Amino acid sequence: MASSFQILLRMTLSALTIAAWLLAVAGAHAADAPAKKPPPPKGSEFQLFIENDILAGTDRYYTNGFKLGFGVPFDALRDFFKTPTKYTLDIFSDAQDSHNFGLFVGQNIYTPRDISVDAPQPQDRPWAAWLYLGGAAQRVKGNRLDTAEIDIGVVGPPALGEQVQSNWHRLIGAPQPRGWDNQLPSEPGFSVSYLQKRKYGNAHFELVPHAGLTLGTVMTLARAGGSMRLGHNMTGFGPDTIEPGGAMLQNTRRKHEGGGRPRYEWYGFIGADVRYVARNIFLDGTLFHESFSVDRRNVVRDLTLGASMRIDTLRVSLTRIFRSEEFTTPFGSGGKQIFYSLNIGLEF
Repeated sequence: MASSFQILLRMTLSALTIAAWLLAVAGAHAADAPAKKPPPPKGSEFQLFIENDILAGTDRYYTNGFKLGFGVPFDALRDFFKTPTKYTLDIFSDAQDSHNFGLFVGQNIYTPRDISVDAPQPQDRPWAAWLYLGGAAQRVKGNRLDTAEIDIGVVGPPALGEQVQSNWHRLIGAPQPRGWDNQLPSEPGFSVSYLQKRKYGNAHFELVPHAGLTLGTVMTLARAGGSMRLGHNMTGFGPDTIEPGGAMLQNTRRKHEGGGRPRYEWYGFIGADVRYVARNIFLDGTLFHESFSVDRRNVVRDLTLGASMRIDTLRVSLTRIFRSEEFTTPFGSGGKQIFYSLNIGLEF
């Protein structure tokens, strides 16, 4: 039986292979494409995450995040690519498993407590944004889901945090953020993440524990936790999350669960996640440039509460996240936070 490290290595190499070849051949296929574009491969999916604290009545700390991705099943990639890539993909396949691969683009925005101050606030959370591209590989085998994700991007002005937040506030009539001149300097970053989930229960009640690891210049942490869900016709491994390794490419579960999947499902859930954080660029500051930073807490806890519903191929989940303090200042704690996460998935 392959160890978790071997699984991570195989899936990480898979995601890198897929991402590299997709980027390399996208232009050639676009040039040869007919006037009428073909539909997405059967078993593929679009997935959108939006996280914000507006419903909690705040505008601070981790204030906004989005992640948009497209996933395809392994078989579709095998048919799409020609040799030698097809044989490269075959190295990572296993007839007893279900595999999906996906590409994502995302952005996270972080601010201090008071966004109306244009002067530096060295005793509060730094202004920061993270814009990235990600590649994910997933494997389902029995009651186990393994996910590996590689994210590569940039912090600082090129991450477009100021433009996104300013335009959004202008659209909804909120006060303009005035401190973006003090954001973290420009710096490239990366992270490699692995997350494993298992599920125990039946179609109406399940426990879904998880554990994972993230390494990189942006985040380095270990995490563990789980969720409990109660509902009807439940499939998959519980709600998806925006965090690396958390996106469940839905058609992995469709193929894994066979053609008898019910037309609809719904469930409510509660969960917890505990992270030991060794590095967080948005609190510790950049590696290669002098920047603002605060005293990071090593242990961060999330409590989650939410609901998910699927009708045919459309799925919507809403989660309320309660996050413990991530940092401290000479004047007191960094403050707890509440924000919401919306996930929309459309399968093909």
